[in-house]
Amino acid sequence: MLFVLYCRDKPASQDLRLTTRPAHLEFARGQGAIKMAGPMFGDGRGADSDTMSGSLFVIEANDQAEAQAFNAADPYTKAGLWASVTIHPFRWLLPEGAAR
Repeated sequence: MLFVLYCRDKPASQDLRLTTRPAHLEFARGQGAIKMAGPMFGDGRGADSDTMSGSLFVIEANDQAEAQAFNAADPYTKAGLWASVTIHPFRWLLPEGAAR
């Protein structure tokens, strides 16, 4: 089953994100569960469009508890970067033939 993890950074946490990023990327690259992932940015207007403001993951997990455990193991979570994390079951519909 697929899950979406929508993770928003705490305000003024860019330094924490950048400091923790190498460990986060090493963790993420070692996870076969990830189907798609990447940083989110500001609202797209001005300089804010260059500032990372969160992360989005689509992962494969057996259940909600496994998706939560994935999040708990992330160095960003351990460092206290997230202001909020929402996890939802997800069905990949388009494009057809994509990760299922």
